[in-house]
Amino acid sequence: MSTSEAGRRGGSKVRDKYGEDYYRRIGKKGGTSLKEKRGSEYYRTIARKGGQANVSKYGPDHFSEMGKKGGNTTKERHDADFYSRIGKLGGAAKRQRKTG
Repeated sequence: MSTSEAGRRGGSKVRDKYGEDYYRRIGKKGGTSLKEKRGSEYYRTIARKGGQANVSKYGPDHFSEMGKKGGNTTKERHDADFYSRIGKLGGAAKRQRKTG
């Protein structure tokens, strides 16, 4: 049995024993604990590091292309009035003040 097969079987056993949302619950507990321990700045730091690593790996043009693909897909899925509606929602939303 391969390592991946053993992991898959173990994960299935745990899911069967504790339920479908078990991994979500323990992930949330771990995330909350880590946030209390290290603060929310920790998440900003690791997100920035991950973003910089991806830019180094793929280059800025990759993200431009991904944005265009996402925009085109959204355009295909929704009617012509969609952007007008969400623009009005965004304009009506309360703005959050930046802190720091």
